[in-house]
This record gives sequence, C-alpha cells and structure tokens, in this order.
Amino acid sequence: MFFIFGVSSTKDKLDFNQKTICPGCGRYGRYEAFVEYTYFSLFFIPILKWNKKYYIRSSCCGSIYSISNNIGDKISRDENVSLTERDLKLVRKGRVTKRCVNCNSEIDDDFQYCPKCGAVLK
Repeated sequence: MFFIFGVSSTKDKLDFNQKTICPGCGRYGRYEAFVEYTYFSLFFIPILKWNKKYYIRSSCCGSIYSISNNIGDKISRDENVSLTERDLKLVRKGRVTKRCVNCNSEIDDDFQYCPKCGAVLK
C-alpha cells in the first residue's frame, strides 16, 4: 500500500466586495478579500489547514492590507462585515496610475508629458 500526500500553500478569493474611498490613494474603489493558508493533502484532498492569513486588496490602486483572523473568519462565513480604516494594516502600497486625456495611455504619476503622444499632463 502506498500514500500520496503533501504540504502546500494556496491563496483563495473570498466572496466579499465593499465599496469605499481608498485610504491609500483617495480614489473610489472596492475592497476584495483573500485568504492565504498552508494545507496538508492526502490523495490530493486537503485534510488540514493552518497558518491562515486574511488580506484585503483595493481595486483602485492595488494596495494590500492585512486584517485580523477574527474579521477574516466572519468574511469567510459570509457574515455581514463592514471594514473601516482602523481594521486595515498596510502591507504593500499600490501604484497609482493616471491616464492621458489625449490618447488614454497609462502614465506614471510623476510624468509631466505623455510618453506616447507628447500631450501636456495636468
């Protein structure tokens, strides 16, 4: 008899969306929730999960925030959760991009002229 087992890590998107004004960039966007965990599998079926960490990603700039496991567990159980700024701990600041009004190309925030068409940016 033989057993096929292993230990691996994965990230799953949770069914959570909350519209908000982003604390990172100040633009209107939404929060999306993710859980990251390590698991033991037997015959490719996850048996045990541990080391759960919950994260929130802002859709407008891509900033990543960590949240407590208590709040994350409520989100994973589909309970009604409303996040505030004090629930979030910044992990990685997102990148704010703007678009050229002339050619609609993505431009870094510190550019004064569009690199594609040369239009002056405000």
